[in-house]
Amino acid sequence: MPRKKSPPDFEKTLAELEALVEKMEQGDMSLEESLKSFERGIQLTRSCQQALQAAEQKVEQLLEDHGEPEAFDNPDAG
Repeated sequence: MPRKKSPPDFEKTLAELEALVEKMEQGDMSLEESLKSFERGIQLTRSCQQALQAAEQKVEQLLEDHGEPEAFDNPDAG
């Protein structure tokens, strides 16, 4: 049975996307390279969005299961 592909690491994906954008902004790419990079950027953006949505759903589920967190009193503040 094939193993399920694990989701890419959010921070690595975001770093790759940022590097790609920086490279594209330099303007030294051919049209074909730019199109390939743009396509890869769309894939990376979607991956990041999915990871953020999954994290948001997890937080919402935790809050639903355990209630809203209470604010902590900071005795050193004031």
